[in-house]
Amino acid sequence: MKRIYFDNLKNWIWITILILSLLFILAGTFEFFQFDNPKVNKKISAIGFFLQAIYYSKVIWHKNYFQWNKKRAYIRINSWTGKSLSFDQIRTTELNNKKLIITKKNGNKVSFDVNEIMESDTQKLNEIIIKNTIANNV
Repeated sequence: MKRIYFDNLKNWIWITILILSLLFILAGTFEFFQFDNPKVNKKISAIGFFLQAIYYSKVIWHKNYFQWNKKRAYIRINSWTGKSLSFDQIRTTELNNKKLIITKKNGNKVSFDVNEIMESDTQKLNEIIIKNTIANNV
């Protein structure tokens, strides 16, 4: 059985990497520090962009990935592409027959095959979606 990687964007390590990358980019671009070799500032800026690439590539490290905040969620299960959903646009969610079916307020349905996913992870995914949908629709 496969697992889902849950990422709620509140991990302090990732926030630190993002802030560090911004500082490196700014320091390299605006040359706050003068070095004998002018290429050092370009290397500092390149380190910042590399940290950004690491931060934004975490989505593709895991085949089954769920990222959310208070307003939106990004779900990628058993595919290379994912779906971005706004919690205030979700009407209902159903978890039956190893399928997660999300019905939007406009009537569109988005389904995910969770056949190979651990039962505890699918339950957690469904609970997070329901909890945030209720919080945004109150």
